[in-house]
Amino acid sequence: MRHAACCNLLFCLLLLAGCAGFNRYPTEGSLVLNDLASPVKVIRDEKGMAYIHAETLDDAMRALGYIAAQDRLFQMTLTRLFAQGRISELVGDMAKGIDIRHRTLGFHRQAAILAENLAPEDQRLLENYIAGINAYIQTGADSFPLEFKLAGITPEPWTTADSLSILYYMSWDSSANLKSEIIAQMLIERLGAAKAEEIFPLNINPDDERHPSEADLSPPATAVTISNDAMLMGFLHGGAKEMGSNNWVTDAAQSAGGKPIVSNDPHLETGILPGTWYPAGIITPDLRIVGVHIPGLPVMPIFRNQHVAVGITNAYGDVQDLYIETVDPANPNHYLEGGNAIPFTIIDETLKIRDKNEKSGFREEPVEIRYTRRGPVVSHVLKGLETDKVMSLRWAPYEPMKNRLGVAEFMRAQSTDDIRRCLTGFDVIMLNFVFGDTAGNIGWHVSGRLPVRLNGDGALPTPVTDGADNWVGVVPFDEMPHAYNPDKGWLGTCNHNTVTRDFPYYYSTFLSPSYRYRRLKQLMEEPRKKTADDHWNFQRDTVNLMAERLVPFMVETLADADETKALAEILRKWDRRDDTDAAGATIFHVVYERFAWHTFVDELGEDLTKTMLGTWYFWQERFQQMVITDRLDHWFNDITTADKTETKQDILIRAAREAKADLAATLGSNPAKWLWGKVHQHTFVSPIRRDGFGKGWLGAGTWPAPGSGEVLYRGIYDYNAPYDVKISASLRMTADLADPDKVLAVLPGGIAGRLFHPHAKDQIPAFMEGEKVYWWFSDREIAKHTQSVLMLTP
Repeated sequence: MRHAACCNLLFCLLLLAGCAGFNRYPTEGSLVLNDLASPVKVIRDEKGMAYIHAETLDDAMRALGYIAAQDRLFQMTLTRLFAQGRISELVGDMAKGIDIRHRTLGFHRQAAILAENLAPEDQRLLENYIAGINAYIQTGADSFPLEFKLAGITPEPWTTADSLSILYYMSWDSSANLKSEIIAQMLIERLGAAKAEEIFPLNINPDDERHPSEADLSPPATAVTISNDAMLMGFLHGGAKEMGSNNWVTDAAQSAGGKPIVSNDPHLETGILPGTWYPAGIITPDLRIVGVHIPGLPVMPIFRNQHVAVGITNAYGDVQDLYIETVDPANPNHYLEGGNAIPFTIIDETLKIRDKNEKSGFREEPVEIRYTRRGPVVSHVLKGLETDKVMSLRWAPYEPMKNRLGVAEFMRAQSTDDIRRCLTGFDVIMLNFVFGDTAGNIGWHVSGRLPVRLNGDGALPTPVTDGADNWVGVVPFDEMPHAYNPDKGWLGTCNHNTVTRDFPYYYSTFLSPSYRYRRLKQLMEEPRKKTADDHWNFQRDTVNLMAERLVPFMVETLADADETKALAEILRKWDRRDDTDAAGATIFHVVYERFAWHTFVDELGEDLTKTMLGTWYFWQERFQQMVITDRLDHWFNDITTADKTETKQDILIRAAREAKADLAATLGSNPAKWLWGKVHQHTFVSPIRRDGFGKGWLGAGTWPAPGSGEVLYRGIYDYNAPYDVKISASLRMTADLADPDKVLAVLPGGIAGRLFHPHAKDQIPAFMEGEKVYWWFSDREIAKHTQSVLMLTP
């Protein structure tokens, strides 16, 4: 105990001694930035946000790289280490599995290929941005963030491939269909194809007048037994997450100011300070723009300039396929395509793993990565697995594609037509872009490359039986989901199913339930013109339309049992808003999740039930249909009780009794005091201390959190570890093109990614409580809010 106390004291002294000096980087005065063509002025406002005034976009990008590195160099370094599969250099063996996975997926290898072939203007702008990063690394050692010293690492120079590897990493993290594919296969192996299909995802497009039936929405189950559940669960661990987002745009007629308004809140993991996005302004003689980019990757997908505003959400198109390969029994270095034996392509890499037992502080371990013609053998990332079958992964962003990102074209766009032209070359990631221009036009278009499959729909792993290619092309850009200037006067997406039944291609089986979009429709269809403030409030809307459908059944059922009458009465009075002061929200979510558990666990077993229910998008809309219709009532019978046939009412009451006992044990015996904010909470931590001593001190504490996974105010938690918020809005932005001065925007953190910096977490109170925060746009407002001026000279 005494030794631990001494260590803690030393830790505190180190932080106190360091924090005074490590945040003193220049934000005023003048300094030299090599290779600028002309001086650049950097103004910072009350939030610490930089507005870069330059004569050319090249100079502005160089300055942006320098300023971003000042504020976020440690964050950039961590992101690069993750993308390259090098995080075990920082934390040791606990990250070795992540590194092997990311080396196998090959983000950095693919980025190096793209870097060699990038279009000249994109190449030049990225090189300027990277030159700015490297200028700070070369000259700013006396002001590097304290986190580098605490982590025991030093920053390394950047390359174009480093930046592009982050793009592939972000694209992978948004490509979650692989989860659905694996879970579907696991269900088939457990239940058989016919019964598994009954609980396959139900993806509904509320805008499609011809609503598909449940049967229409079940993917064909061409099952092949490939493994046991443990193998498949290995793929799921640490994979892409159910990230989401909301975005929408209203046209001139629907907007109080007479010009389009764009709103966007991209949903990502938000508990790690300072937050995902880095906002900045760039002003040149022909460009004025404020927006955000991922530090280290100077692509600004969410922004407003003089003419247009743009927001994004995850489009969840299925761009991943798993293939069941067979190793040649006569030669394990080959795989079979029918009767042909083809050698694996072998790539040898070496992990550098932090190890205190080694004199150098590190040890090295070799990694062998195998490729088939379809892509990397991803089953090889599972240590100790012995099988004569392997699984390879094909991923559309790795297919031959255009070499143009259109960074400058995007920033300079003057119309919705310009945005559309820019998106024709943006192949690396599938996103829903919504946008509007000052002429009053609005649009929505999906970016990326959606494969056209000859056989099957990608919903299940595909056995390789010969050398035929079942990807016969990609969906043409003009045929991707899109809409322009609709009669209704608005467009929006909430990661839901946006394609109609007449869409001629397979799109996806992994999409958000329709609840958020249905609520957005209700708000947009209110018969009045809406202001930016209205849209700002819509982003914090907590109405739960899933609860609207399920609570009447819950109330009716629970009111019939003496033990649960009190819960029924609270649910009856609840306004269906997931607010922090709502006991009804707590009772609904806890009972609902127990209800789903007891519905499936007898047939699926605990492990598979945890896996399926832990993937919210897979089951929620289907489960609602099971509850409110009679078509699949046999699922509610508990097959472990042979002498009784349970009804859905029996299972719901069982779930409610358990929920009541657990909530009483943690929150007290009075259900009226089981407030949602007491269990549903958002904790903000430093990446340097996520747990243990100093977590609260270095972070920003724990806040009662409104919302849930089903409402516009997103607050997703892990089903298997409720109710701490894991995914929420990583930015809230509302850009009114009629407002010449400002954009509403707030971060769940701050501008600076440095311990103890005054702008590391200063936006959290506004983010949690709904206070308005702004990016400044006009010269007048930027000048009015200027806190410091730094001149960068050639």
